[in-house]
Amino acid sequence: MSVLIGLGVALTSCNLLSKDEAKNQTNPQQFLRVDGVNIVDESGNKFFIEGTNLGNWLNPEGYMFGFNKIPRTPATPTDPNSQHWINEMFCQMVGPAHTAEFWHQFKENYITRADIDYLASTGINTLRLPFHYKLFTPDEYMGSNDENEGFARIDSLLAWCRPQGLRVILDMHDAPGGQTGDNIDDSYGYPWLLVTESCQQQFVDIWKRIAAYYCNEPLILGYELINEPIAHYFEEDLEMLNGQLEPLYMRATAAIREVDTNHIVLWGGAQWNGNFKVFSNIGFDSNILFTCHRYGQEASVNGIKDFIAFRDSVGIAMYMGETGHNTNEWLKNMTKVMREQNIGFTLWPYKKMYESSFVGFDAPENWELVQQFAAANRGTYAAIRAVRPDQQTALEAMKQLLENCKFEHCNKQLGYIEAAGFKAE
Repeated sequence: MSVLIGLGVALTSCNLLSKDEAKNQTNPQQFLRVDGVNIVDESGNKFFIEGTNLGNWLNPEGYMFGFNKIPRTPATPTDPNSQHWINEMFCQMVGPAHTAEFWHQFKENYITRADIDYLASTGINTLRLPFHYKLFTPDEYMGSNDENEGFARIDSLLAWCRPQGLRVILDMHDAPGGQTGDNIDDSYGYPWLLVTESCQQQFVDIWKRIAAYYCNEPLILGYELINEPIAHYFEEDLEMLNGQLEPLYMRATAAIREVDTNHIVLWGGAQWNGNFKVFSNIGFDSNILFTCHRYGQEASVNGIKDFIAFRDSVGIAMYMGETGHNTNEWLKNMTKVMREQNIGFTLWPYKKMYESSFVGFDAPENWELVQQFAAANRGTYAAIRAVRPDQQTALEAMKQLLENCKFEHCNKQLGYIEAAGFKAE
């Protein structure tokens, strides 16, 4: 199927503006749309994405808890680097009831209005919100099984963003079945979404439900269908898997357009949002934004030349959804290049334990005992009993983490913020 979904809005050319002009002239009460290689509001004023990711809040990752800081025991059956394995490890350590309460309080504490107010003060204009599809299902996730929790969390975020005029990108970081096949999608080691019809239907249904709910909300910049699809590990199946990606995007986009013609839909490339050769139906929808990720390469035009080339060849805007995890000097050069090349960006992440983010927080006392348990052999019940730390000590460490991650206890990484070109104060 290849159809052009019209938005009923005349696309007009937009002169390039400085970032300050764009911020001053863009009305947060207007919907944004893609106009060639730019994003503009309904008045034709350019909007250049500059912001960060609220990672770990609604899609926990082990390294953000420092579980990568201690070498694993070779016989460790599972590395707690995604939510369901972190949850399993916590349950083994302190039991399911305490684990559920931890997750509930974690969601309450990790991102609050104070975090959003501070981020706005730095001069950002956009937040990317990674979320797990289970927040929109009755499946148990982070101590809850409420199919409407996703709406409640997003509604709270929008309420905090509204006075600041911050835009929000909704990013399904963890899709049904898993779209990546690695820890970042909280799945089972293969991108089952791409080959499983029931998962694809659930994926489409959730997006249509989200779009119907938020169709008239201008603070939402757009819907990012999935994050970092199809890891490069599956060499024998890569051609087949890559061939399934665009049809799935088209199917989900068409479903969204049945209920929402206002919002941008974001398509990420295959292989960690890096391979855009998989796309051929470029004109399928008139309000698509392509989204790339880049870590580790040189911070120069050469380091992102493939994204620039694709953007220029199709004449459609490109946005860097994730980049970072490097030195401040690298970050300074990378953000400079992206601004010069008209590729908006959201840095990864806003907050985590330790360094390389807008704010960080300290590890709790005795957290190393939790880390050691996470890294130990827990392959049998006997092994769990042999390495489990004192439960009261572990509980106290978990409770202290819930305090440490609150904004008022975080450490502002001023060098990082300044390197990224934002206000460090």
